Amino acid sequence: MGENGESPFVRLHGDDHVAIAKRLVEKATEFQLSPDDETICTTDSMDLGHKVALVAIPQGGPVRKFGQLIGFATADIQPGDWVHSHNLAVGELNLDYAFASDVPADPEPIKGRTFMGYRRKDGRAATRNYIGLISTVNCSATTSKYVAQHFDDSILANFPNIDGVVPLAHKAGCAMQYGGDDHRQLARTLAGFARHPNIAAYLVLGLGCETGNATFLTGEHNLVQLDFPGQEEARLPLVMNIQDEGGVRKTVDRAVGVLKEMLPEVNNVQRVPIPVSELILGAECGGSDGYSGVTANPAVGIASDLLVAHGATSILGETSEIYGGEHTLTRRAVTREVGEKLVERIRWWEEYTGMFGVEIDNNPSPGNKAGGLTTIYEKSLGAIAKGGSTALRDVFQYAEPVTTKGFVIMDTPGYDPASVTGMVAGGANVVVFTTGRGSCFGCKPVPSIKISTNTPMYERMEDDMDINAGRIIDGASVEEVGSEIFEKIVAVASGEKTKSEAQGIGDEEFCPWNIGPVL
Repeated sequence: MGENGESPFVRLHGDDHVAIAKRLVEKATEFQLSPDDETICTTDSMDLGHKVALVAIPQGGPVRKFGQLIGFATADIQPGDWVHSHNLAVGELNLDYAFASDVPADPEPIKGRTFMGYRRKDGRAATRNYIGLISTVNCSATTSKYVAQHFDDSILANFPNIDGVVPLAHKAGCAMQYGGDDHRQLARTLAGFARHPNIAAYLVLGLGCETGNATFLTGEHNLVQLDFPGQEEARLPLVMNIQDEGGVRKTVDRAVGVLKEMLPEVNNVQRVPIPVSELILGAECGGSDGYSGVTANPAVGIASDLLVAHGATSILGETSEIYGGEHTLTRRAVTREVGEKLVERIRWWEEYTGMFGVEIDNNPSPGNKAGGLTTIYEKSLGAIAKGGSTALRDVFQYAEPVTTKGFVIMDTPGYDPASVTGMVAGGANVVVFTTGRGSCFGCKPVPSIKISTNTPMYERMEDDMDINAGRIIDGASVEEVGSEIFEKIVAVASGEKTKSEAQGIGDEEFCPWNIGPVL
């Protein structure tokens, strides 16, 4: 990791003005990054992941980390000073996008690797086997949950190949412009889950009078039930509206009866070898800290590169956490047009947040800042590391079906449930989720692999974390941990349960992104 393993700090790039604390460092601690460097004495105590100044920086001067600009000094900073919100802030960036100027060569192809998944009748590759309840509106959310609650372990124990019945309930579906952007985005999200390969069969449950009605959903997206029990050909999905069925209780009773008939057929599946090239990874980071961009995220980037080499797809989301670092991606875009699609999304976010008087730099949460992150530029540069080093091949709208192989971006917000919901709707069949503060997350019907950025948090929350990337701080290589993450992705895709799955987490995290006004 560092230039001197005994130093309590590590510098990430030779051009950096700051180094990162590897542990709690007390005030008046003397340190050298290497025997040839000058000794610096800390003027403040600093926790794990926080930044210390290595050089004098005048007020208004740029501050670099990762070899990139992360903000500007708001006061004079001396070597040894703690660098954080009290003396560092964002400023105006003049980024050179240099579209498609540094497109990486394709990685050497890796062939022959498989995972054990479910092959659907139409050829889709699944990593889990769920029944879904697609709630069109919040008014049918409770009904969906009542139906799902009926199918507890006492019933599903007789159907070991079924992972569960998941209620895809949410808070929207009405009070929006019919056919408007919000309506279409919600329908696109619900349709993405309905046709997701991890959903073997589904019911659509609505109220009956909502704006986001089932007729629009099924018609606009040509939804069919491909694997409906006992059928040889696709047919229209079964829709139940509470108003038409005669109320909540009658709807629940009928839905339970229909699902009971589905169980034997849904259970009648076996895992078979499927090429790793058919995996679609959704990469997320939440509860980030100062080491997210140093350990876990770069390690996920290695796993992403390995997946791309196998012919698979890796999705980077959270556009508001790409902001300020997008120039590192536009250079990797395979064409100028792909790079401009990303910049167009960045400009949309500037306009969107500006409508509400919000600055994108408000994105780092109090927890992020407690973990050592100061500005959105710093957070973004670390988050982008999840995208690895391969060429950027496409940019997709939220919940849009991802049809391009390789490394791609999906326009999602930084809010974790909404971001992952969009990537899963787009087809992600495995999720990796890095965290430095300790986010607890699941996302039925897709398994979520949790990766800790630091060892203290991993040891504190071992029941929730699948992999400890904090080992990198102690000397493990990023490549070693990245390979471990890749192998975990393949194992989980093959049926190994994640920590969040073992705890049953994932019923409440379905969260379609609402972008418009509530009418």
